[in-house]
Amino acid sequence: MVEVTQGDLRAAVAAGMVSEAQAASVQALAAQRLAGAPARDDEAFELFRGFAEIFISVGLLILMSGIMGLAAMSGDALVLSIVGIVLSMGLARYFTLKRRMVLPSIVLVCGYALAVLVLLGWLVLSNMTTQTGLRGSLLTVFGGTLAALLLWYRIFRLPFTMLLIGLSGLMVMLAVAAPYETMAFLGRQDFDVMFDLWQGSRLAFTTLVFGLAAAAAGLWFDMRDPHRLGRYSASAFWLHLLAAPAIVNTLAQTALGLVGAAQFVAMACVLVVMTIFALVIDRRSFLTAGLGYLAWLIWALASRSGEGLDWPVVLILIGGAVTALGAWWVPLRARLMRVLPDFPGKDRLPPYAKGAL
Repeated sequence: MVEVTQGDLRAAVAAGMVSEAQAASVQALAAQRLAGAPARDDEAFELFRGFAEIFISVGLLILMSGIMGLAAMSGDALVLSIVGIVLSMGLARYFTLKRRMVLPSIVLVCGYALAVLVLLGWLVLSNMTTQTGLRGSLLTVFGGTLAALLLWYRIFRLPFTMLLIGLSGLMVMLAVAAPYETMAFLGRQDFDVMFDLWQGSRLAFTTLVFGLAAAAAGLWFDMRDPHRLGRYSASAFWLHLLAAPAIVNTLAQTALGLVGAAQFVAMACVLVVMTIFALVIDRRSFLTAGLGYLAWLIWALASRSGEGLDWPVVLILIGGAVTALGAWWVPLRARLMRVLPDFPGKDRLPPYAKGAL
């Protein structure tokens, strides 16, 4: 007897044979029978589907390294980058479009992005003059990379591409708003000034705007796939991973610029708002992405104020909160969603158990 896979359910939804809610119910029933946990209460995450994908990915890395090595013997960066682009796209037609393999597809899109970056970097360096500005050069390199990755996403529909698109978009925004501050930051690592909104740093404003934009884009994808069965939800996952650290970094560094108890109050507000937002959109990944960095900031803040919270205390506080959230995520979200008034898009968010405690 043929087993029905998640891919079969997605195909049935796309063909209009079943609704998203019906497919999600079938998934929940299957997961409950196998592991005792409803699939809709969890956040899907997939890097590979078996060791075969790891094996093929290793082979692809070796194969591409050998071919790129031959191309490098020509001593021409243009030839090297073009070979990388053609090779990545050619292999992706089989492993991404035909075989639907996750990890090999990630390897190929990373190779493609690197080849495009090398090509554009070579073109910029080859045509650089004394009148060529830093902003124009960065926009050419990262703007071109962004366009190339958008093309890849349109052709291959690979959700992981959104992570690379987001990073390229961040570099484009930095090139437009704060190119010189970005280069200065890379040289001196001055967090206190570079990411403090009170200092009027363009770098801080740019990263905050990027984080909010990435969260908004992720939410847009989520609302198109509330039952999280297709690539829209998977694409949103990678955008939320970028959004949370960017927002936390800017707001927390700004909180460090306050004085006395205001620092702790501001840090607590950042954590509470992030938690509420993560619960509303039902994204554990959004909250998880910023927790490690937030733990370091709390420790740094306590050390700076002289009260001396040690690492074990910080880890106990953060770990206890995360464990409690993980254990009671579903009922907490259900209660929060019932308390919140109706707002635009609420019915397009992932469903919640209205009868939960």
